[in-house]
Amino acid sequence: MGPEAQERAFGNVFKARIGANESVFGMSSKAMEAIQREIAQTWQYGDPENFELKNALSKKHNVSPSNIVVGEGIDGLLGYLVRLIIEEGDNVVTTDGAYPTFNYHVNGYGGQLHKVPFKNDTEDLDNLLSKVIETSAKILYVSNPNNPMGTINQPEAIEKLIQNLPKSTLLCLDEAYIDFLTPNLVPNISIKEPNVIRMRTFSKAYGMAGLRVGYAIGEQNLILNFEKIRNHFGMSRVSQAAALAALEDDEFIDKIIKKVELGKKRISKIVLDNNCKFINSYTNFISIDCLKNEVFAKNVLENLIKNKIFVRMPYSFPQNRCIRVTVGLDEDIDLFEKYFPIALKES
Repeated sequence: MGPEAQERAFGNVFKARIGANESVFGMSSKAMEAIQREIAQTWQYGDPENFELKNALSKKHNVSPSNIVVGEGIDGLLGYLVRLIIEEGDNVVTTDGAYPTFNYHVNGYGGQLHKVPFKNDTEDLDNLLSKVIETSAKILYVSNPNNPMGTINQPEAIEKLIQNLPKSTLLCLDEAYIDFLTPNLVPNISIKEPNVIRMRTFSKAYGMAGLRVGYAIGEQNLILNFEKIRNHFGMSRVSQAAALAALEDDEFIDKIIKKVELGKKRISKIVLDNNCKFINSYTNFISIDCLKNEVFAKNVLENLIKNKIFVRMPYSFPQNRCIRVTVGLDEDIDLFEKYFPIALKES
């Protein structure tokens, strides 16, 4: 349930929107200027080939444009991927409690989901691989960094997984939060790997969640197959122009990453000051261990929502002992600092 739906249900407007992992810092001024220039042309469809954006992304990642497909956020691309690969009864492996939208797509196309628990709040690559082999799964979904816990698997662990993965299984590597990682934490994956696709987005660090711009990087023949089933007019001209301009503003992204790190440090201190624990995060959010059970964590969440602080929580055991708080502006974190101890006490 989105924050808007919750506001309608409770009859209140949130004072702090720190639950959806959006970037409260907004987008690059260059992207905003591009939107203003393009707005008068929105009587036209966007370029169905996303030509300029694909070429800019290819330069960023040092690959060919034929290795990139652009879509309506990672959510849209996940839908296309499942539509492309999965038929009724096909097996798919994921982590129990990982990003649920992927699961919706699999269920919608009749796939059979097999879920593996987290291990120490991190996606368990060894057991995921075992489940893939056991079920002859067509797709393995891994998010790195992970949502909802904010943890990562080290690059060499991801690379080892790819080496051992059956060639009949496609690894869908969701890297929505990759922009928050230092280069040494990014896996080195050959673009020639035929059974790996990497999902990226402009919704997080770039602050463009409402524009719905995502892209995937993969081997040329795999990417070419998306042309058979994707919505060629799914991207608006405004979204294309904004993303293109955002890619030219490296200084902006550097500033955002620094702001996120400062915000996480402040939230972490608040957590410790209230005798709770936090999960070390490589994203723009912090998962907070309330040190009790899922009932207590749900009460904390509902108390914060009652006080107009929008946060979320993991839905699977034992991660649902936590709540999840996105980095906000100083005034957002001020409100969290005020109401978090109240929520703990009243829960």
